[in-house]
Amino acid sequence: MAGLSAASMLSEAGNDVTVFEAAPQLGGRARAITWRGQLLDNGQHILLGAYQQTINLINDLGLDFNSALLRLPLSLNMHSSYSLRAKHLPAPFNLLFGLLLAKGLSWSERVAAIRFFIWLKIKNFKLDRDEPLIPLLNRHHQPARLIKWLWEPLCLAALNTPIKIASAQTYLNVLRDSFNRKRNDSDLLLPKIDLSQLLSEPLAKVIIKHGGKIKTNTPVEKIQKTNQGFSLGISSETSLEFSHVIIATSPHRTLALSQSLNTALELTAFEYQPIYTVYIQYPAQVQLPFVMTGFTKGVAQWAFDRGQLCGQKGLVAVIISAEGPHQKLNQQVLGDLIIKELKTAFPSLATPEWVKVIAEKRATFACTAGLKRPAQKTNIPNLYLAGDYTAGDYPATIEGAIISGQRCAQLILQS
Repeated sequence: MAGLSAASMLSEAGNDVTVFEAAPQLGGRARAITWRGQLLDNGQHILLGAYQQTINLINDLGLDFNSALLRLPLSLNMHSSYSLRAKHLPAPFNLLFGLLLAKGLSWSERVAAIRFFIWLKIKNFKLDRDEPLIPLLNRHHQPARLIKWLWEPLCLAALNTPIKIASAQTYLNVLRDSFNRKRNDSDLLLPKIDLSQLLSEPLAKVIIKHGGKIKTNTPVEKIQKTNQGFSLGISSETSLEFSHVIIATSPHRTLALSQSLNTALELTAFEYQPIYTVYIQYPAQVQLPFVMTGFTKGVAQWAFDRGQLCGQKGLVAVIISAEGPHQKLNQQVLGDLIIKELKTAFPSLATPEWVKVIAEKRATFACTAGLKRPAQKTNIPNLYLAGDYTAGDYPATIEGAIISGQRCAQLILQS
């Protein structure tokens, strides 16, 4: 998404742009695969109403918003634990009254959550120094059950990083933009079409329409500085010259590419967190009580009813964010375990027809406290870095990737 958003902005501005993609298809982690006749995203993504650049991009691409995305006012249905619904009020009162009226929370837990949020608003969601999230919550007397039921699920969904090491400041940035500006910023935006149709393919059409070139199955093996700009080694026999280069790859791949440059890039050694998506195909008549259901017990964290969401009747997508003991299980054992957990939660579920586990071992960078993230502009003239891991307010999200790519394009246009 970072590379495609940069390329589309540059090509629309009249620049001669070439996109090199090592994989057979565009989109990176935001792509679809075909399995048993179904299009499956390589992970079930959740967008927020606060993701303004993503929303602007979707609108600019001419997509029908309501056909592409299901907009749901914030509603956390945590099975057998509690439910919270943001009220139809201006922010932040929509969340405060939602917490006040939440079902399943004790009065002391509701008051503790509201008190903490008011303190954050007074502080303008800005900490004097970044720290792991759990000490911050403990200092503000957040009950253990409230942490497990509310703050931790939100942390895993937003940062994909365990709460014990997650960056408190990045977490607060997401809360600030979701609950402190406009009421609908806290809305959940769930894609009703696969992410290739939502973003990758429309962006590619824009690039090609404006004369840009897209080369899939074409990995760049090395980048070398020349007097005119850069030479990109496509194979041992082929190299191409360019005036500017944006490296829009994962941090570990960027680090490997930078070894061929004379000047080393200032890159942190990033660590990573996985995301497992377990797709379960039930008979077509099966339907869950909600489009999105959360769990606070067991391995499953969120279940999405793809039948209600995008017409894939009987298909359920279960998300498991961040590291955990599930990583030690083989895919068949993990699939069986998730089926058992869903059967416990919803006893009327029929026997599934098939299960598909998609494991992204390096789904996101670990968004830890005090993490030094590189700027988009490097110490090498006309060389830029794009990706959700670069400097910015957000964790590893589509919004962060798009902002990063557009920032690179703006820097090139300004120069």
